[in-house]
Amino acid sequence: MKHQTKAGYFQSIRIILVTIAFMIFSISAISAKPKPRVLVFYKTAGFHHSSIALGLLAIQKLGAENKFDVDTTLDADKINSENLKRYKAVIFLSTTGDILNDAQKEAFKKYIESGGGFMGIHAATDCEYNWPWYGNLVGAYFGGHPAQQVATLNIVDKTNISTEELPNPWIRKDEWYSFKWMATGLHELITIDEKSYNLGKIKPMGHHPMAWYHEYDGGRSFYTELGHVDESYSDPVYLRHILGGIVYVMGLKHHGKLEVE
Repeated sequence: MKHQTKAGYFQSIRIILVTIAFMIFSISAISAKPKPRVLVFYKTAGFHHSSIALGLLAIQKLGAENKFDVDTTLDADKINSENLKRYKAVIFLSTTGDILNDAQKEAFKKYIESGGGFMGIHAATDCEYNWPWYGNLVGAYFGGHPAQQVATLNIVDKTNISTEELPNPWIRKDEWYSFKWMATGLHELITIDEKSYNLGKIKPMGHHPMAWYHEYDGGRSFYTELGHVDESYSDPVYLRHILGGIVYVMGLKHHGKLEVE
């Protein structure tokens, strides 16, 4: 009888310990926040950049290293209200031409109005010319470019996470866009010295921004012109620049790690 009582005692202890462990696990599972998620959209209806494939891999790697998930698609049907709810931000990676139909445009507009984030990389200014709302979101429309060459970039705001670690001046090779139209109210981060490269037949802009951010229509927008050449996506300096943009449009803080605000 004494043996049975002792066995029962230890059985009760085991049950209590298992229950406590289960409760701790359940509380941890409930309190653990899911990782933020971004969607990289790379549909092209015009020129298709070969660097897109490398850009997709690079952004996925940034996500793995910085604790955010990355989905990629060239399917415009993914730009719908239900699917967009999953994402802190949508990144247009060198998109070109008319890439969204009216229903998709409306879903994306509502996503931004509800506080979503948008990031445009390189040719994201070379699409949706007939959609003024998008032009104001991305901040400019492509106007032309000379041959790829080395040029000098000036960092005009070193306080931003996307520029704080950039060399100033930043001398690099890329395909340098000029813009035929630019929105007002942009917070400029980088400009290019037009005297540092050959514009060819492209009309000088004079003041020539190349990266900026702003709040627009309820959401956040970041654009960088840089990112045409393949080498960009293995360059840690450039990758740090676009990571900063992703952090901003997701509405995150970055203090050695990403934290949701």
